Amino acid sequence: MNISQFQWTREPKNYILKEGYMEITTEPHTDLWQRTYYHFRNDNAPVFQTETEEKFFSFIVKTDFSQSSHRFDQCGVVMYLDSENWIKASVEYENEEFQHLGSVVTNHGYSDWATTAIPADVRVMWYRFSRREDDYCIECSRDGVRFSQMRICHMWEGGKRIRFGIYACSPEASSFPAVFTDMRITECAWKAHEGQQPD
Repeated sequence: MNISQFQWTREPKNYILKEGYMEITTEPHTDLWQRTYYHFRNDNAPVFQTETEEKFFSFIVKTDFSQSSHRFDQCGVVMYLDSENWIKASVEYENEEFQHLGSVVTNHGYSDWATTAIPADVRVMWYRFSRREDDYCIECSRDGVRFSQMRICHMWEGGKRIRFGIYACSPEASSFPAVFTDMRITECAWKAHEGQQPD
């Protein structure tokens, strides 16, 4: 894919970009979250995205977070439309025993967070982000071949031109190098539903 078509929202101070490789060094106290439960609003994580009006496609990326070591350190896939409408999926470091593999969907200024615990020794994760008009699917994989569904969601503001790509952040007083490789766009791997017909 053409990385030159990607643009920053909040460009980080330190990053390395070369063919097929992006490394973002996170800055302390950076995050994406809106209101729900915690009542705070965090909207300062760096986001690197491209734009499209294509209604059916998949975006795949491999993330390496081998050097994350502080609570909530994270990097992953994102669709950031504006501060109140976005999706992200990542592994968030918790402690030496486990991490949170999860996703956040924010519609009209309210975030949710769906997670599952995974072992702390998982240090690489692939994501596949798929679009079918204004509905979206996020999947993850340990090997880039076999993907498992994390979430299906609807984005109220996600029916027209969108932006999608990668992000990394460290919500607390920490920093780590997040590495992204193997980025590519494919035909939509999230196939049309073949069961119950629409109402």
